[in-house]
Amino acid sequence: MADKHKKARNANQLAKFIVDLATVEEPEHDAHTSAQRTGGLKGGKARVDKLLPEERCEIAKKVANARWAD
Repeated sequence: MADKHKKARNANQLAKFIVDLATVEEPEHDAHTSAQRTGGLKGGKARVDKLLPEERCEIAKKVANARWAD
């Protein structure tokens, strides 16, 4: 909904205000995009919960080697 405006001073301003209120478009919600974003937010934690401590250690070593490699 549009913001509340001060009282219109003349008929033209009032007409424009009414048209603005009547033609406000709500943004469309894209369910597909939000589902991807939600999945991405919880994916890393879910993956870590499923890994064994040895697997996490191996992954951490690979990351450290890649980070400090020349």
